[in-house]
Amino acid sequence: MPHNRPRTSASVQHTHTGRRRHAAPTRPNWTRRAGIVGGVVSAIALSGAAAPAIADNHSPKSRAAEKVSSRTLAASSPSSTPLSTAVTTRQAADAIAQDAIEISVAAAQQQAADQAAAQAKAAAAAAADAAAKQKAAVAAKAAKARATASAIAASRSAKRTTLTAAPVAATSASAPAAVAPASGTKVDQLIAFLKSQLGKPYVYGATGPNSYDCSGLTQVAYGTVGVNLPRTSQEQSTAGTPVALGSLQPGDLIFWGGQGSAYHVGVFIGNGQYLDAANSSTPVGIHQMADYEPDWAVRVL
Repeated sequence: MPHNRPRTSASVQHTHTGRRRHAAPTRPNWTRRAGIVGGVVSAIALSGAAAPAIADNHSPKSRAAEKVSSRTLAASSPSSTPLSTAVTTRQAADAIAQDAIEISVAAAQQQAADQAAAQAKAAAAAAADAAAKQKAAVAAKAAKARATASAIAASRSAKRTTLTAAPVAATSASAPAAVAPASGTKVDQLIAFLKSQLGKPYVYGATGPNSYDCSGLTQVAYGTVGVNLPRTSQEQSTAGTPVALGSLQPGDLIFWGGQGSAYHVGVFIGNGQYLDAANSSTPVGIHQMADYEPDWAVRVL
């Protein structure tokens, strides 16, 4: 057809129809545009659908989805353990371990308490045993002391029974010459007091004025001249200055028994005589030194 031929409406329509028929396969612009628009609309729809799920992940649909996901995960991995089951198992194991620790600690505490109680009981028993032994030792010591005291008293009593009364007036033929008193006035007063007590009975533990024992008489007699003697013959035997029996002077104390353990005491009055309170069968009297010689003597005047 020539280019300068006038176009009729039929020709124009024919021409456009032909163009569309021939261009449809080679120019898919509308198809691509429709696909792009559809994709955008789909994205918007997906975003709108996802927004409520994000905002409320605890909705029934969400939980259903989680269940589906869990079942899917379990189906895809049959050998794997669900997360909630693993957590529960671990918590149970931790609880059992904690219980075991608490039981072990309680057992250790009970064992320590039992050991402490046993030790306390053993200590108490040991203390009681020690106290009993100490009490027994004290009792034995006291019994021994009593036995010793009884033996000493019996010995003193037996020895005193050998002391015999002598006549007050003795002959001077066999008596040694009297030595002048060391201190005349006090010695005279002492001997005068002792002679004033002649004939009074012997009573153990008595210190006058109606009766005496041996040391009670000497204590009272020396007290009259200002000399303070201890109470017993044992104590009096450690007073003053020791003197030999061959150097005696009137007023010297004479003893039977050792120093510190004497069982009898008298007073030398000169002319080989002494005055004492001998025993319960013999009153205060004067005796000859030769009849019952003392063991030693001390001087206190």
